[in-house]
Amino acid sequence: MRARHADPAEGEVPEQRRILAVLVLSQILSGAGLAAGITVGALLAEEMLGSTGLAGVPSALFTAGAALGAVGIGQVCRRRGRRPGLALGYAVGALGSLGVVVAAALGQALLLFASLFVYGAGTATNLMARYAGADLASSARRGRAVSTVLFATTLGAVIGPNLVTLTGRVAHSWGIPRLAGPFLLAVAAFGAAAVVLAVLLRPDPLRLAEKLAAAQAGTAAEGPGDEGGGGPDARPEARPDRRGVVTGTGIMVLTQLVMIAVMTMTPVHMQAHGHGTQAAGWVIALHVGAMFLPSPLTGLLVDRVGRRWIAGASGPVLLAAGVVAAAAPDSVPALAAALVLLGLGWNFGLVSGTALVTDALPPARRASAQGLVDVGIALAGATGGMLSGPVVVLAGYPTLALAGGILAMALIPVLAWAARRPPHPVTAPAAPLTETEQT
Repeated sequence: MRARHADPAEGEVPEQRRILAVLVLSQILSGAGLAAGITVGALLAEEMLGSTGLAGVPSALFTAGAALGAVGIGQVCRRRGRRPGLALGYAVGALGSLGVVVAAALGQALLLFASLFVYGAGTATNLMARYAGADLASSARRGRAVSTVLFATTLGAVIGPNLVTLTGRVAHSWGIPRLAGPFLLAVAAFGAAAVVLAVLLRPDPLRLAEKLAAAQAGTAAEGPGDEGGGGPDARPEARPDRRGVVTGTGIMVLTQLVMIAVMTMTPVHMQAHGHGTQAAGWVIALHVGAMFLPSPLTGLLVDRVGRRWIAGASGPVLLAAGVVAAAAPDSVPALAAALVLLGLGWNFGLVSGTALVTDALPPARRASAQGLVDVGIALAGATGGMLSGPVVVLAGYPTLALAGGILAMALIPVLAWAARRPPHPVTAPAAPLTETEQT
């Protein structure tokens, strides 16, 4: 049978476009579920527990749950493929969201904490979907593939916080606390995303990438004169670029820690200064928009300017966010500007770091290694969320914001260490694969 060739203009197999379209649809749905914990998680805990110092616990719990979820999802993806792994992750996230609603209705703090931990699987899946977008992408377009998946999260993630009042009314009409309303939305959003992926994500991008790499390795072994020859990345002995993995992971860990710490306490800080949940919802909506909306431009810059240059830019942007928040902590416009900068700095770090990690891993080793990378990211978020409450209680919100910005500048020495030798990516554009081999 005739082989299916990658598009010469794009250097990618035709299936990539369909896979990205399905991922975009699932991310639009899941974005609304992701926004629930960000917007009202801390406020719900503060209301149920009566303590500002414990308001950071929900963020810590669902990011810790995301860490465990990343391990499990990574292992399922490695053994069964992206489709069952991502679908299962969203289904578990929907279950956790339902548990939060039940806990709020019953006033059970322990059930709330357990459910927020399970809810973390949904947030982990939302981020891990970006790897599925990169599985079949050529190295020259990997940043844009990652950014396409992240950008799709924008619609749901921006709309979600602005539905706080509406979902609160629905929850109240059912005899459930208003702040649990966004988690009702998360049940439907994560559940719908699970169904979309389970039904439509075909062919499985990771499994197809592995087959393409194996086929490319086989043609490379036949000799350089054979049609569709492999190149250095197709060799069976290809190994991960450890420096690239460490660098990309370090970038994402630092930006996640800073972003989660400052973001978690912003709604609590605003409420303490007389601003309502609607104002906090708008600020968080702008923040989440900045996290995902610039992704197409960021992906283009990552591919054209370079991974390390964009990663390096995230440090000063996060520092600027901390300075703005610390300088005018009572002003809603200033806090909105600070949270926009915070989201933008995080976006720079996530897109560039994801591209670096994916560049450094051959297809056969991606899923499990990427799961472990996201464990580090989730644990960093859990640490930031857990520490943010006590820091605000002891030293104030401006101190938290400024300290986070200063910490983000640790990216510079990480990148300086990485620049001591040029990168050696181990993945190449996919080779043609016959229809028989694809099945």
